[in-house]
Amino acid sequence: MQDRVATMSGWSKIEKLRRVLNRVKTGRDRLSLWLQGAFFFIDIAILAFFIMGPYLRSGPSYLIVDYLIAIWIGFELMAGVMLAKSFKSWILRPMTWVDLFILATLLFPDLLFNFAFLRAMRIWAIGQSTFLKEVLRFCSCVHYIDVVRAVINLIVFLFIVTGFVYTSFFYKLDGGEGFVDALYFTVATVTTTGFGDITLPGTLGKLTSVVTMIVGISLFVRLAQAVVRPHKVTFPCPECGLQRHEADAVHCKACGHLLNIPDEGT
Repeated sequence: MQDRVATMSGWSKIEKLRRVLNRVKTGRDRLSLWLQGAFFFIDIAILAFFIMGPYLRSGPSYLIVDYLIAIWIGFELMAGVMLAKSFKSWILRPMTWVDLFILATLLFPDLLFNFAFLRAMRIWAIGQSTFLKEVLRFCSCVHYIDVVRAVINLIVFLFIVTGFVYTSFFYKLDGGEGFVDALYFTVATVTTTGFGDITLPGTLGKLTSVVTMIVGISLFVRLAQAVVRPHKVTFPCPECGLQRHEADAVHCKACGHLLNIPDEGT
């Protein structure tokens, strides 16, 4: 009987912690937004450390900060497990695998340095955060959310390619020089400017250039579409499930069902 009571008490504490974490993640009250803002700026600081990695890797405190970030990401992963509907749904999320890879590169920096460029995917996670949308809502710019996310997708791609080019072709150079050369090559290739003063050798270099140009142009087109096309809100139609509607839509354009889209400004 005592074991059963102890088990029920344990589950109750876990459920209480789950509710607290869910409130922190999705709540819109003052305390939740303050905590979301704090976590948002922590993520920005982590990204700054990742970007400055080539300049800091020879410093004595590099590994200390590296392992502290690993602990933080480990806590985030555990919180994600608790908030997920099931372990299967959590493990199938793309960002879960990205965070696991990032955690591995932090725990084994010398062994997995070639995969450190995946850390740029943390920028994508920031773009999906609730806090970003709340900031845009506060600034009355929530209708620009698609544009902001398209810009973030482009930035993520730029830094991932830059990281891959740096670790694959310029890692032996001085940290600053090698990273700048990789970024310069990436921007010149994505924009199809192609100055030709920096090129990647071998078959791998040519394939990297081809993929960078194709995906980069696609992201530029996606950004242009987000800027030009009319703003739409995400609101699933109760009848047919259509997700995207005009902001002032009264009826679903697919099935005619009466909609009740909440005002994004509230």
